[in-house]
Amino acid sequence: MKGVSKKQLLEENRALKAALEKERAENALLRQKVDLLIRKVFGSSSEKLDPAQLEKFLQQGENSPGKAPASSALEEAESQRSRHRPAPKEKHLPDNLPVVEEVIDPEEVKAAPEQWRCIGREVSEQLDYEPARFLRRRLVRRKYVSRQNPLEAPVIAELPPMLQERSIPAAGLLAQIIVSKYVDHLPLYRQEQIYWTRHQVWLPRQSQARWVGMVADWFQPIYHAIRSGVMAGGYVQVDETPVRYLAPGNGKTKTGYFWTTSRPGGDAVYRWETSRAAACLDKVLPVDFKGTVQCDGYTAYPSFARRKKHIQLAACWAHARRKFYEAREQDPGIANWLLRQIGHLYRIERELRESKTVATLRAVARAHQSRPIYWRLHRLLTQLKTRRRYLPRSRMGLAIEYTLNLWSLLGVYLDDGRIEIDQNLVENAIRPTALGKKNWLFIGEAEAGERSAILYTIVECCRRRGLDPYAYLRHVLTRLPSATNWQIKDLTPEAWAHSIPSLSLAQAA
Repeated sequence: MKGVSKKQLLEENRALKAALEKERAENALLRQKVDLLIRKVFGSSSEKLDPAQLEKFLQQGENSPGKAPASSALEEAESQRSRHRPAPKEKHLPDNLPVVEEVIDPEEVKAAPEQWRCIGREVSEQLDYEPARFLRRRLVRRKYVSRQNPLEAPVIAELPPMLQERSIPAAGLLAQIIVSKYVDHLPLYRQEQIYWTRHQVWLPRQSQARWVGMVADWFQPIYHAIRSGVMAGGYVQVDETPVRYLAPGNGKTKTGYFWTTSRPGGDAVYRWETSRAAACLDKVLPVDFKGTVQCDGYTAYPSFARRKKHIQLAACWAHARRKFYEAREQDPGIANWLLRQIGHLYRIERELRESKTVATLRAVARAHQSRPIYWRLHRLLTQLKTRRRYLPRSRMGLAIEYTLNLWSLLGVYLDDGRIEIDQNLVENAIRPTALGKKNWLFIGEAEAGERSAILYTIVECCRRRGLDPYAYLRHVLTRLPSATNWQIKDLTPEAWAHSIPSLSLAQAA
């Protein structure tokens, strides 16, 4: 080309090469994001790896990641489904169910029963169901007058204590509404339709909402008693989940948060806040709380801990493991090696849990078995970051950066046998709210969030202890109107579970 020097051509060539490399890098990052999205939508939610596939990757070696067998995310998802398809369960009818016998005789015997003698029988069973039913509970208080002194005023029994004077719903109906909304995730408008179309009983959702608020108010003392028990141990797990709520006057919804606090082996407590700021933790945790708070990598937690001298943060290995699991496609050899080392840490924890090892011995076992694996992982992650093997914005680069930033917090559990390796227990407590959000979409106004936090706490504590929430709610709602402040501690799910060790839940109701 005339008028263009060789130097200009070389500079233009270098610029084009740099732009091409940049486009290739961005294209690779976009492919990783697309593959990750496909796996999340179509793949298995489990992070377990196939041991055979893992060994195959490890045999490739660190220097030959390109030779790893390639498979699309959809093909991997299909193979995961086929491997983890549940086996058919055996048919089994519980022995504690009531039995209704129906005797069927031949027509010949019915016509002349005196001519036949029974010599045996054959029994076949089916599992049947009778729909729930409404009933009118009528309290009849008879008046009496003395025979000796008929002129004296008649006597009549007092009404039993009630949640609200002249209240229509009894304890059983209130328990059913709460269980349907907070356990079965049925919005109040759906319950209104069900009760009308199936039972011809009209219960407007506005009335149900008032009753739900009334129940939440009655359960506040029990809620605070549960919260005190959770915070008393000096070690809690904390997580938060977004929930949409109505903003009056705007005609739109805003985002609030359920902050969930859990004590491993104990109860869980929800608290409603309209923000996710670090200042919310001042309300989630008591002012005098001292101990360890296990959390994820959200920046609000270290910001909160810097203002508190007596709080130690601990990180979650499940979050770190998930980052590397999502980065497997970028470098299967390295990712699967890292996942295998983390799997060894979890294997040690599983063995300690199965043997019911006490906290002191757990710390000793971790120091002997887990700590070498911990530092082995640190050496490799540090080398990978120092050598800049991966782009900082790539899935593997982000996973390495996330893990190293939390490295000291990931090692806290090694020194304290009380601390769990992850915070999966508190995440399990959040799952019911995630299921509910798909059905009721938002919780109403901000005040409704506080009521929901109380009732979610109650039903989650029942779930953790294997209690029938309906039986518990009905029992407690019957006792609360006449209970004193000193009796509140006896009405928590924990106390109620200990009070009926030899009774079935059906009898306890």
